[in-house]
This record gives sequence, C-alpha cells and structure tokens, in this order.
Amino acid sequence: MHSPEHVLGTALVLFALFVVGYYTVVNAGYLLLHVLALLELRDDVRESQWDPPFRKFTTPFYPGIGVVVPAYNEEATIVESVRSMLSLNYPELEVVVVNDGSTDETVERLIDAFELEPVDAEVPFEVPTEQIDRVYRSRVYEELLVVDKANGGKSDALNAGVWLTDMPLFCAVDSDTVIDREALLSLVRPFLEAPTTAVASGGVIRVANDCRIEDGVVKEVSLPKTGLPGLQVMEYLRAFYSGRLGLNRINGLILISGAFGLFQTDAVREIGGYRQDTITEDFDIVVRLHRYLKETDREYTVDFVPEPVAWTEVPATRRVLSRQRRRWYRGMVETLVTHWRMLFNPKYDRLGTAVMPFFVLAETIGPLIEGLGYVLLPLAWYFGLLDVEFFLVFFLLTTGFGVFLSWFGVFSEVWSFNRYDSPWQVLRLLWYGVLENFGYRQWKTLVAWRGFVEYLAGVDSWGTMERAGFSIGDD
Repeated sequence: MHSPEHVLGTALVLFALFVVGYYTVVNAGYLLLHVLALLELRDDVRESQWDPPFRKFTTPFYPGIGVVVPAYNEEATIVESVRSMLSLNYPELEVVVVNDGSTDETVERLIDAFELEPVDAEVPFEVPTEQIDRVYRSRVYEELLVVDKANGGKSDALNAGVWLTDMPLFCAVDSDTVIDREALLSLVRPFLEAPTTAVASGGVIRVANDCRIEDGVVKEVSLPKTGLPGLQVMEYLRAFYSGRLGLNRINGLILISGAFGLFQTDAVREIGGYRQDTITEDFDIVVRLHRYLKETDREYTVDFVPEPVAWTEVPATRRVLSRQRRRWYRGMVETLVTHWRMLFNPKYDRLGTAVMPFFVLAETIGPLIEGLGYVLLPLAWYFGLLDVEFFLVFFLLTTGFGVFLSWFGVFSEVWSFNRYDSPWQVLRLLWYGVLENFGYRQWKTLVAWRGFVEYLAGVDSWGTMERAGFSIGDD
C-alpha cells in the first residue's frame, strides 16, 4: 500500500504535468491571437490614415444614433459625461439619460445643468421596464432627453432607452464615461460599409483617472499617479489592442464593453432587449445576438473598431476593484453556463468550435488553476516534493511570456494611435507590464476564486462603484 507522501507526490506530479500542458495550449492560443491582432491593427491603421471616417460631402446619410446612458447615483460624473455626449460630432444624435431610481442628486444635477422641463405627453406605447415616473427635455439642448424611472437595474434602464429612442442605432454608454468628440464617426463605420449586415460594433475603453477634462472633452492625457489605476491601463491596452483585435480578425468578437458599444436598435428589440437577470449585460447581449442570428441563419457582422475611444474612471482601491472584478467573473461564468450549448457546436461556426471554448479555457478556468497552484506549491515544498529548478524555469517562462503580452499591448498603442506620447509614459507602461506579474496577478487569482465561490453561493449583487469624479481644468 502506498504511503500518503507517495500518493501526494504522484498527485502533484500529475498536476504539474497538467499545468505545463495547459499553459502550453493557452499561451499558444494567446500568441496566435496577438499575431492576428497585429495584422488587424496594421489594416486599421492604414484605413484610418487614408480613409477618414467623416467625409462630409461624400457620405451625407449617417444613420441616427441614440446615446443611451443608464445612471444610478452618478452625481459625481454625470454632468461632465452628458456634456461630453452633447458635444459629440455626429449629424443626427439623441442623448437619452435614464435615471434608474437614484437616491442621490443625479436628477437634480441634470435639471440645474441643462435646464430640464417635464414633457407633458404620455409615452405612446408600453415600455417593458419598471415604472417611468417622468420624462424631461432640455430647453437648451433639444437632443437631450432624461427619463426618470423606478429602480430596476442597469439592464432595465438600458431597455428604457432602447425602447424610447427613435434612432435606428443606439450607443450604450456608462454614465462615468467621456467619449472622444469624433468617436461616433469612427464607431459607425461598419454600419456604413455593411448597412444590411452590421448589428454591433465596439470601440476602445481607456482609463480617465488623472486625465484633464474640460467641457466634456479630454484635454490632456495622463497616466494615473497611483499604481492600481496604472496597472489597469496596462490591462485595458492588452484587452483591446490584442484580445479584441485578434478576435475581430476571425469574426469571433463575443464581448463589446458596456461602456461604449453601438447596436442596431431593432436587432436588440428583436431578442427582447437586455436580460434583467444578469450582472454582465454587455457580455450577455453580444452572445445572445450571435446565437439568435446564427440560429435564424442570418448574415451579420459584429465588429471592433480600434480608433474610437471612450474614457472611464477605474477603481482606485483594492476593495472597489475586487468588487468589480468579482462581479465580472460571476457574470462571465453565468453567461457561459447559460449558453453552454454553443460550446463545441459547429452550428455556431468558429464561435462555437474555437472562440468560446478558448474563452472558457483561458479566462474562466485559467485563474482557478493558477490559484490552485499557489496553494499546492507550498505543500510540495513542505513535503520535499518541489523541484526547485523546474519551478524556477517554469515561473520565468510564464512570467516572461506575460510581460511579452503586456509589452505587445504597449507596442500596439505606440505604433498605432499613440495617446500616451511621452517617452516617460511609455517607460512607465513598460514597467507596469513587469510589475503586474508580481503581486497584482496573484491577487487577481484570489479575486477570481472569490467570484467563483460567490457564483456557486448564488450571489447576484452589483455592489457600489465609488467615484472620485473627473479632473476638471481651471482655464
């Protein structure tokens, strides 16, 4: 009969072999994704240089866009955010702010800043949301509509805007977001190039912390002064300039950020709008669009456009960031479980056979395996079963590859649209690419495990996102 030490040793060896095989497959997938992203970015940069998105006299018929802004207790940023949206350069625009039962002064700030007055007319049809108490129109900005309704959650607020706008397209934007003035002209490009098949497009999200913002416009781009938001800058660069660009290359984009996405209004209404029983409505709505359009055998496109940018305030404390990331992880698991029949299903083309399985393997299971390794490693050392040389080589290889992926995102940023143009900013980004692998990455695995346990326990709360507000210039 084998001793407990022998059984444990065998189990640890098998786990180590599994981890090596797992990381080989996942990192090969990431490398392929980054190569595809580089090719896609090359084409997009060429197109942006030689084919400007807004050609006033050659493309006069832009489809109308309703910018839908769900707001709940956003008094710190709501006025600057709405000013940003009202200043957008787009021919036909409506801004629909949906106050989702805020308990702070969100509505009062809007009324004072934009001279809102109640609209007397009743809503001409039934909106599938919680009760709408009042609708306001601005006396200064005719294109600004504010909907005050009972609290129903973000999805409910989005649905109110989707059903109340008359525009053929709507842009879902978080209320803590500032959009570049020319961004919609670029984001709408897929709908101009393929008006009969384009159903959704997404742009880039960048970190607004410590940027100087005046009248709803980012006047000065700065890297955050504190480490935690700075590390998130690196994450966002990697996610958008590598992950989503690579997926876009193979028509496999399954996630458009809820902070900045453009959708065909009728298509979203057709699938019933945003689900109200999910905490990551942005992930769910894109997967549901893919699923519905594949099942109805319709030709369609979901695109990522790397040029348009929206700026958002990210969490500055571990407590708030942990709360946000646990919600993201729970929502990711929830969406994948809901749509598990798409996995390995050729009916959904490469989306079902490659993209979603890789997403499960890398983004869902990956943090759990890594976290388990951090637990088993000291056990192996304690029982004298740890091969130190093997561990050091494996650690250096995986860490080095992680740094490479992060630096790839920095390279893509500098090579393409270069918002961080100071050499010192670039050096700090490169440093963040190294730093995030020592402490921050390990902390994120703990957060993922907490999110997984919360999912199993049925936790479905959003938590509170605390805002400091944007930095506003004095001149």
